[in-house]
Amino acid sequence: MNNKEIVVTPAGLAALEAELEELKTVKRKEIAEKIKVARGFGDLSENSEYDEAKNEQGFIESRIAQLESMLKRVRVLDEDEISDDTVMMGSIVKVEDEDGEVEEYTITSSTESDLASGKLSDESPVGAALLGKHAGDTADVTLPGGAVIQYKVLEIRKSTM
Repeated sequence: MNNKEIVVTPAGLAALEAELEELKTVKRKEIAEKIKVARGFGDLSENSEYDEAKNEQGFIESRIAQLESMLKRVRVLDEDEISDDTVMMGSIVKVEDEDGEVEEYTITSSTESDLASGKLSDESPVGAALLGKHAGDTADVTLPGGAVIQYKVLEIRKSTM
C-alpha cells in the first residue's frame, strides 16, 4: 500500500472530494440501474450489457477506493509555504526553451496536473527538473526518448490557490 503524502492545493482537494462525491452518489446509482436493466435481458452468461455494466461497476468502485486512499494521505499546501524565489509546488514559473519559446507553468501535484491549462506535475520530467531552480538558472530536462532540452527560468511567482 502506498503511504506517500500527497500535496495538493485547496482547489485540488476540492476537485478530489467532488469526484468522490459524484462517484458515490450519482455514478453508483446509475450503474446499479444499468445492472438491473441488463439482468432483465435474461441469461447472464451471454449478456454483454450485464458484463459491461459489471465492468463499469468494478472501475467505479476501484476509483472510489483509490480516491479514499488518496484523501487519507493528502496535505493541503498553504500559500505561506510557497516561495517566489525558488521553483516549488505551487509556483508559477516562466521558462524559455532553447528555441526561444516562452512558456508558463504552474507546478502542481500529479493529481492536479493538466498540461492543456498549464498545470505541470512536479513528477513530470520538466516539472522535476525545474524544482529548486531560481530565476536565471537553467534546467536540463531528459525526455522519455533520451533527448535533452534546456529551459532557462525567467520568472517565478506564487500561484493564487
